[in-house]
Amino acid sequence: MKLFTPTQLGALTLKNRVVMAPLTRMRATEGDVPGELAAEYYSQRASAGLIISEAAQISNLAKGYPATPGIYSDAQVAGWKKVTDAVHAKGGKMVCQLWHVGRISHSSLHPAEGLPVAPSSIAPTGKVYTATWQLAEYETPRALSVEEIPALISDYVHAAQQAKAAGFDGVEVHGANGYLLDQFLHDGSNKRDDQYGGSIENRSRLLLEVLHAVVGVWGADRVGVRLSPYGTFNDMSDRDTLGLFTYVVQQLNPLGLSYLHLIEPRSTLAGGTDKVAEGQPSTSKLFRPLFQGKIIAAGGFNREGAEEFVSEDLADAIAFGRLYISNPDLPERLLANAPLTPYDRKTFYGGDAKGYVDYPTMT
Repeated sequence: MKLFTPTQLGALTLKNRVVMAPLTRMRATEGDVPGELAAEYYSQRASAGLIISEAAQISNLAKGYPATPGIYSDAQVAGWKKVTDAVHAKGGKMVCQLWHVGRISHSSLHPAEGLPVAPSSIAPTGKVYTATWQLAEYETPRALSVEEIPALISDYVHAAQQAKAAGFDGVEVHGANGYLLDQFLHDGSNKRDDQYGGSIENRSRLLLEVLHAVVGVWGADRVGVRLSPYGTFNDMSDRDTLGLFTYVVQQLNPLGLSYLHLIEPRSTLAGGTDKVAEGQPSTSKLFRPLFQGKIIAAGGFNREGAEEFVSEDLADAIAFGRLYISNPDLPERLLANAPLTPYDRKTFYGGDAKGYVDYPTMT
C-alpha cells in the first residue's frame, strides 16, 4: 500500500505517509510546560512518518485554553526538548505547530494582557473555558492595531526560534480552525478597512507575512502551514471561500514550503464517525491542482480513505487525529489491517495518564 511507503516533504524524509495530526490534550504543567507524560505520549507514537505537535501558543496572549503548552519561554523549551529527544530516540520526526488563538480565548487566561485580540472587535458565538476550567461566554475581543502587527510577527519569529532550540525538525504555522490567522483571512471575522482587511489580498497579508518571517528562521523546506478552507469551527464564514483560498494557495507556491496541510470539511455523526460535510467539496481535490508542493490531508480518514487519497495523488500523506489518541502504534495497525482501539472522548482534554499514555499497542 502506498500509505506505508516513504515520501519527502521538503527537508523532511518520512518513513511512511501516516502523520499524527496536532491534537489539543490540555495536560501541560505549571507555566504551560509540557510534562514528563507528554514525552511518553509522543514517543509512544514515534512510528508515525511525522508527528505534528499539539498547538503551542507563541505568547501568553496567544493562549486560548487552560493547560495548553507554550513555545516561548525557556522552561517550555526545556519541556519540549525532552519530548523531541524521546521521539528522536525511537527514530521519529516531529514538527511544532505555532498557534495564536486570537479571539478564541478569555482574559482570565492572560489577565496581565487583558482582552483577547482579533482582526475586528467581533465576539464569536459559543462558550470558552476560563482559567478555572469553567465555561463562560466569549468576550468581545480588542481589534489589533496596524502598529501592533510587527510585534505579533516578532512573537512568531521568537516561537520559531524557540522551537529550533527545543529540537524540533521543523514548524507548522496554524492558519486554520478559526484561530487568529484564520480570523484575518475570513470576511465574517475581519471587517478591517486598512491594509489587513477588505480585499482578499489584504486579508491574506498577515498569514503570508508570518510565513515569510518563519521561513527566515527555519528555511522554507522545514516550514508547513495548516488551512481549513471550508471549516466553520469557531464561527468562521466567508462570502467567497473558493476565491479566498485559491488566492492563498497560489501565493504559497513561491515560498517553496515543506508542505500544505489541508483539512477536509467533515461533520461528526452520532457515535463519533465522520462524513464529508454535506454540500462541501474536497479541499484536496480543489487545491491539489493549484499547489506545486506536497500536501497533507486531514479530516476523519479511515484506512481505506487514506489509501485512496494517496494512491490517487490527492495528497502525499494523511494526518490522523482521534485514531492516534487510542492507537499509539497506528501505522502498524493500519498496515496489518488490525482492529483499532476505540477512543474515550471523556479523556480527550485535561486529566492525567488515563486516556493519554495508557492505550495498548498490538499484542
